[in-house]
Amino acid sequence: MTRPDLVLRLPQGRRAWALRGLLVLFLLVAGVVVWVSNIWLTDRFTETTRNRAELRLALYSGSIMSELQRNSVVPLLLARDPTLASALSTQDYSQTSQRLMSYREEIGAASIVLLDRDGRVVATTDRFAIGESHADKAYFADALGTNGTIFTTSELDTGAFDFTFSRRIDDDALTLGVILVRVDLTRLTDRWRGTSEAVFVANSEGRIILSTEPRWRGHSEAEAVAVQSPDSAIDRAIEAAGDWAFTTPNPYFGSAATLRLESRIPFRGWSLVSYSAYDSVRERVNGLLALEIMGFALLLAGAFYVLSRRARLQSVIFQRESAELRRLNDRLQREIAERQKAEKNLQEAEASLAQSSKLAALGEMSAAVSHELNQPLAAMKTYLAGAKLLLHRRRTEEALSSFQRIDDLIERMGAITRQLKSYARKGGDAFQEVDMRAALSSALTMMEPQLRQMTVEITQTIPPAPVRVTADRLRLEQVIINLIRNALDAMKGEDRRALDLILAEGDEVVLTVRDNGRGIDDLDALFEPFYTTKQPGDGIGLGLAISSGIVKDFGGRLTARNGEAGGAVFEVRLPRADRGSKAAAE
Repeated sequence: MTRPDLVLRLPQGRRAWALRGLLVLFLLVAGVVVWVSNIWLTDRFTETTRNRAELRLALYSGSIMSELQRNSVVPLLLARDPTLASALSTQDYSQTSQRLMSYREEIGAASIVLLDRDGRVVATTDRFAIGESHADKAYFADALGTNGTIFTTSELDTGAFDFTFSRRIDDDALTLGVILVRVDLTRLTDRWRGTSEAVFVANSEGRIILSTEPRWRGHSEAEAVAVQSPDSAIDRAIEAAGDWAFTTPNPYFGSAATLRLESRIPFRGWSLVSYSAYDSVRERVNGLLALEIMGFALLLAGAFYVLSRRARLQSVIFQRESAELRRLNDRLQREIAERQKAEKNLQEAEASLAQSSKLAALGEMSAAVSHELNQPLAAMKTYLAGAKLLLHRRRTEEALSSFQRIDDLIERMGAITRQLKSYARKGGDAFQEVDMRAALSSALTMMEPQLRQMTVEITQTIPPAPVRVTADRLRLEQVIINLIRNALDAMKGEDRRALDLILAEGDEVVLTVRDNGRGIDDLDALFEPFYTTKQPGDGIGLGLAISSGIVKDFGGRLTARNGEAGGAVFEVRLPRADRGSKAAAE
């Protein structure tokens, strides 16, 4: 390429013609590059959009096949269920509906229906349908006529379609009834629904049986597009597609264009069709072209700058640049001053927030100290009364044992105050491997006076081997004591008091505390601070809130529910020590 200094050494006329020639050549090169880039980038972004649409279509087809295959084997398994066959033989259906409900929860079907040989509903997951007659339904008649599983698609009054797997139930050569399993495919279309894509499934006859647009169901594709109204972004995208939406699209698309893709589902001749909106292909191409044009403009501006800096107007340009720099400098100074002011305000706000946090923490710690020290104090009072009685009876050795327990409680109160001093620092520095059995035993020892006084029947189910978790043993015992104490409070009005303690180890360690008290009235507000159902003076409602926070610090969770036979059930779920160490290593 010709150097600018060589051009400047040419005579005045020839130099002007040389500059014009270089400018024309530069503009031609820039135009060719922009034109080629436009074609290449448009093709590339168009292919990318198409590939994404095809990938989503494959995922949709796979989800449909997975749902159908998962439910197709259910009628075969249920037809061989001796309980269902026995219910049909004896006509005793008292437990059959409950059994079908448990099956539905396991397999995720829409519903399961058991029909007798006359087509009457004798058991179902929908109790309101018991007694209905399905003798005129195709799936019932077809199932009676064959030994295999029958798949039936039927249109409902609402315009939706019902997908059913049915199979005959036999006992030797006697037909007892038919089992129906309805598949819920509409939940798949709910996942597909969006503003940039419209999807439908058509059967072998071309009728739409599933669609993200409800008005399309029951129509052919041409009829569905004809009745489509532009109420949503997808409607407008399909309407903008025009006649070419059903053919191979051009390589140039605006942001409102759509692409039609079709895939065959390997099931009864079904097909899956999607209309995908191109994600502003033109806008992305124009953005990159603008960058290219800007680059050429910068090169051209640079060339003119090199040519003009030796000209007579160099001083004027410098003056203009100096004025611009002065204005930028003034603006920068103002921005610096405003930023310094904002930083000062931010520092003041942070100081105020820190002070508020300290006051809030102080209040929480005061309430926690008051609550947590009540338990050891109550136990000390009980032991002291017992020691006095033993001394009056001259049973000195037993009294010394009570005094030793009081000394242990005083040591525990000191440990609690030391723990609450560092309550604001919720770190894991004091965590270590703790045997849950030992922590539970220590907590029961702590609560022994209250347990004896209330005459509680305790049932313990504890593994013989150590059950280890990573936690702070003192705080873990604090949680267990809180749960046992709450259970005792809940059973105060009961004639018989039973407390079940179950420790299990699987993927995680689970400690279950179950009582036979009055249960829990408000499960949602149970773990909120200061929520309590106790009488004034018996508690301030912080025990469960603190216990939940402690369990969360250990990486677990504390849950509560009402037991089926009455009472409350609390579960402390913690990760096993070996799993916690592996997670930390990863």
